[in-house]
Amino acid sequence: MKDIREAQSRLQGVATRTSLVQFQLPQQGDDRQLYLKPENLQPIGAFKLRGAYNKIASLSDEERHRGVISYSSGNHAQGVAYAARALGVKAVIVMPDNAPKIKREATASLGAEIVLVGPASSERQAKAEELAAQHGYVIVPPYNDEKIIAGQGTMGLEILEDLPEVETVLIPVGGGGMISGVATAIKLSKPAVKIIGAEPALAADAQASLRAGKIIHLTADEVTRTVADGLRTQSIGPINFEHMLRYVDDIVSVAEDEIREAMRRLAVNPKTLAEPSGAVSVAAFLFHRTELPRTKVNVAIISGGNIEPQMLADITQSASTV
Repeated sequence: MKDIREAQSRLQGVATRTSLVQFQLPQQGDDRQLYLKPENLQPIGAFKLRGAYNKIASLSDEERHRGVISYSSGNHAQGVAYAARALGVKAVIVMPDNAPKIKREATASLGAEIVLVGPASSERQAKAEELAAQHGYVIVPPYNDEKIIAGQGTMGLEILEDLPEVETVLIPVGGGGMISGVATAIKLSKPAVKIIGAEPALAADAQASLRAGKIIHLTADEVTRTVADGLRTQSIGPINFEHMLRYVDDIVSVAEDEIREAMRRLAVNPKTLAEPSGAVSVAAFLFHRTELPRTKVNVAIISGGNIEPQMLADITQSASTV
């Protein structure tokens, strides 16, 4: 908790303190309430700024002088680029060549040098480690790092401050950085709150790992099938997994059509516009009611809203299939 509180102090005036938005639910014959944590309203359009800034701000002067390198499919790339620019640090980002154009361009516009590799998350990590060894850059991992986890955990503190009566929090899961931090912040403050992860059924390595009690790895071909590009990690980070084993109650997997329908409903309000990865928590709430705790006061985190304009148009104009 001390680490998360320190991160909260570092992030003041840098990350937006996003306020909860109540989501208008269709009549379902119950009294459940859903509040949204709109991290799509961050300066980079996603929550990743929190962890990236906390990590880089924690580096020594000597480490900052060397520059930083990271590997990301998009949102963490922008978080690192934004934080590095704000702190006057050189940033190099290794990105997959199938990353959405909007995320590549946004990262470049923030001043980062981009290196493109193939679609496998293992490939971009290996390239980043190679370049770090070659040039002396400090690696800023996307999720498997305690400073990253602490930065993401600040969302948990804010949820408890804004809605002390919260009973369940739903969180998108990729590599596990966000759910690690948020779950830790909430469980150490209020252990009775249920923490539920949500991820695509086509990339459900976190669910499989939690239930097996060990980290399950998927192939790049498997995880690239999901529209949720930000959640195409092939496995949970080892540090993240330890947090999840201790603090996460369950993980729900959602179908592609459910993700698209959740995006469609969220797009009605510009303040809750979600990219596919950001909508999985809402999809879990809407379509997996029987797998969730029977709680009245619920929060779902919208992790980001960086969506290609054409994809948004296609989804909002198409008919619901759920």
